[in-house]
Amino acid sequence: MNNKNIQIDITAENSSLIPTKGSAGASGYDLRAKADYLLKKGGRLTVPTGIKLSIPKGFEAQIRPRSGLAIKHGITVLNSPGTIDSDYRGEIGVILINHSEEDFHIEKGMRIAQMVFAEVLEAEFILSDSLDETMRGSSGFGSTGSK
Repeated sequence: MNNKNIQIDITAENSSLIPTKGSAGASGYDLRAKADYLLKKGGRLTVPTGIKLSIPKGFEAQIRPRSGLAIKHGITVLNSPGTIDSDYRGEIGVILINHSEEDFHIEKGMRIAQMVFAEVLEAEFILSDSLDETMRGSSGFGSTGSK
């Protein structure tokens, strides 16, 4: 198996904000809140992480929810997965939404999301008069059933 590693240059407002993995087999790096915030019930909020990245060309970072926050508190990433492009150099912010009936207190240093790196393929679009036929055709949402 070929494991590919990439080097990511990072600036952080303090070293405790540098993303870490929760276990040796984890694919995501935990992102932390740089300060205390209040996420009101039913509300959404961009939570700053205090880090900036230099992602190599040909890669992206995907921001994904943490399952524990989702199941225990109804907190998830609104635009999941959020995409951090390789040419973005600003502070990483995580857009969280509170689906619960209670306000949620985000504490400084709390793990709020996870970040996964992925290769980006370049596409060449070719204008065609028609597309190849498939069994599904143009049937949309829910057309393949639920079982």
